[in-house]
Amino acid sequence: MKKTFTLEHPKIKAPRIVDSIKHDIKKFLKKERLKSLPSGTQYWGFDCKLGQSEETAAEVHVSLLTKGIDELVANNIMTIYVEVTAKAMVAVEKLPAQED
Repeated sequence: MKKTFTLEHPKIKAPRIVDSIKHDIKKFLKKERLKSLPSGTQYWGFDCKLGQSEETAAEVHVSLLTKGIDELVANNIMTIYVEVTAKAMVAVEKLPAQED
């Protein structure tokens, strides 16, 4: 999902558009997580970028997308670029800590 959202609309107020953006992201994540996994993988991971434009977008963790959107809106930024890419992941087991 690569989208640039604008918060300017003649009839719809900005907080409602922000809610719509967050809903679109959650809907995309849910749709991707329901897809069948390739063999040898355990879960879907996501690479996310967020910023004012595609050139200035920075990588963020998927759990920080909504907070990042809120920060952009608080800074009066009227365009928001969101990029979310799904990737199949393999769980890595943590080794127990060795005691001396």
